[in-house]
Amino acid sequence: MLWIFFLLPFKQASRTGRYHFLSALKRISLGNLAEPADAKFGDILLADVLTSYAKVLGDMFVSGCMFFSSKYSSTGKPDRRCGGQYMVPLVIAIPSIIRLRQCLIEYIRVRKSIQKQGGAGLSGRGGQHLANALKYSTAFPVIILSALQRGYDPSNARMSEKTLFRLWLLFVFINSFYSFYWDVAKDWDLTLVSPSKERNDPEHPWGLRRRLYFHTNGIYYTAIIIDFFLRCTWSFKLSPHLDHFNDLEAGIFVMELLEVFRRWVWIFMRAETEWVRKSNIGPSPDDILLGDYSGKVDED
Repeated sequence: MLWIFFLLPFKQASRTGRYHFLSALKRISLGNLAEPADAKFGDILLADVLTSYAKVLGDMFVSGCMFFSSKYSSTGKPDRRCGGQYMVPLVIAIPSIIRLRQCLIEYIRVRKSIQKQGGAGLSGRGGQHLANALKYSTAFPVIILSALQRGYDPSNARMSEKTLFRLWLLFVFINSFYSFYWDVAKDWDLTLVSPSKERNDPEHPWGLRRRLYFHTNGIYYTAIIIDFFLRCTWSFKLSPHLDHFNDLEAGIFVMELLEVFRRWVWIFMRAETEWVRKSNIGPSPDDILLGDYSGKVDED
């Protein structure tokens, strides 16, 4: 029904907005990214939102698989083994693959800009795009190890189930805390995880930054706490081997609801950060310059 609404030809139903949304969705679905002057920030927000729908995409694939398969009933309880051991994990990985490719596109743009300007004033730029790409790549070991645990066969396994679980837990930890660090330090420009000298700077509230749009500091601290605790649910959501939780439909609903809420908070904070970056004449020395490399600040 939602797709039908987007495809309606009526002008009264915000035709222009629907057209731009579908254009952006098509562009990012191919892993592409608009230029800084052509709504690049919107492309990045939309692609990041898709990572929060990774589990939804996986469940949509399962539903389609059961509908077209003679082995399953389309009205029965979802069987997440439909499609084989690796198809669902592959579908879940697609949003992270899209963002990974976007980060590499940004890195290439930076390097080309540096070469065009002879490197003047741009030394070292581009490394943060690779670091951002690394953040999205940390989701892949979680997904792969989860798939191996779900279809674990002791007769063909090269390592014990306990070892697989420990490796999975290690990468869950890496993915969750790396993502939390990036949210706070890069996406929101806060100093909570910065060196103590910068974090305790008397020119701004502890752990925040000098320029804030929201007048209540508690909003920022609350967003940090929410992001910290709910980042872990994102990694568990990528793990289809957790049958005791994932196969409970109520558990899936709660997990998705929490992720949607976390992403909602993240978008508000990310938009606030972008507004702060663009509302001042020139960036401060702390600002992260990752968009138009001639002075415009665009994205993490």
